[in-house]
Formats: sequence, C-alpha cells, structure tokens
Amino acid sequence: MPTLTDRASRSSLWLPLLIAAVLIFADQALKAWALANLQEGAPPRVVVPGLLEWVLTFNTGAAWSMFSGSAAPLALGRMLVGLGILVYLFLRPQHRFLSVVLALISAGAIGNAIDGLRFGKVTDMIHAPPLSAVTRAIGQGDFPIFNIADSCVVVGTIALLIGSFVMDRKPKAPGRASDDHEVNRKP
Repeated sequence: MPTLTDRASRSSLWLPLLIAAVLIFADQALKAWALANLQEGAPPRVVVPGLLEWVLTFNTGAAWSMFSGSAAPLALGRMLVGLGILVYLFLRPQHRFLSVVLALISAGAIGNAIDGLRFGKVTDMIHAPPLSAVTRAIGQGDFPIFNIADSCVVVGTIALLIGSFVMDRKPKAPGRASDDHEVNRKP
C-alpha cells in the first residue's frame, strides 16, 4: 500500500493544478452569483428543504470570525499558503492522494484570498441547517455560513488527517505469524 510520501510521476503534475483551478473557478462563480442574487440580512433562500439554504454574509476574519477586521493580512497569508502548496507539488510531485488533498487545501486558501484582496472581506452563502442543529445541541449556536473555498480547506484537512492514519500504516512482513493464527499447526 502506498504511503503519503510516495513520489509520483512527472505525468501527474497537471492534476493538482487542474483540481485547484476548477475549484477556485467554482468558488468564485458561486460567490459572484451570490453577490448578484442574494441580499445580506434577507431571509434564507431554501435550496433543499432542511439541508441547504443560501444566506449572504461576509467575513473579515477567518473561520468562526476569528481575527475579524484582518482581511488584508489574512488574504496575503492565504495566498502565500495556497501558492506555496502548488509550487511544492510542482517541485516535489507526490502520490495522487496527497496531490489531490493538498490541491483542495490550496484551492480553498486561494479562493478566500481572492475575496480578501478584492473586497476586504470573504463572501459566504452556504448554510446547512443540520450542521447548525449539531452545534446548537452542544451549546455553540448556529454553524457558520460558509463557501466552497471553506469546504475545500475543511474536507482537504480532514482527508489529510484520515489518510495519514490509513495510508502510512506499514503492512506486516510476509511469513510472520499473527496473533490470530496458531504458530505451530498439528496435522
């Protein structure tokens, strides 16, 4: 089984760039749609009843509005991280799984950096009532409204964590007895 640090062939250099480009485009397109079709403070627009709503809001900080009012420095940091990841993947090709996961994180960082640099705030519009039900149940209020870029960072980070546990496990050496089988079998 491959590990997260297995080297990839040069033929897969395009994959992380393509993934990042598609996700950044999708993020920016949805943000443009939200700015053109939604109004801040308006009631939610239901997309899938009970699962997904559009609600326009803005964030000048990071997740859960941490560092509010710091859009420009955060945008610069996000852009450097996102581009740095892509440069790393270009200079040191990785196993496909790691390339995809890092491309997700890179796309999310760049997508939100674009907003921070252009508008001084990040546009958010996705509200998932089931996530709010969970956060309210643990006394934390509504789950934050988010965007595609935020999803890319979260999904990429979770996949990276899970992958680091699953893919880096060393297989048992062949011929070694396991605890589940008898070592000396009698005929």
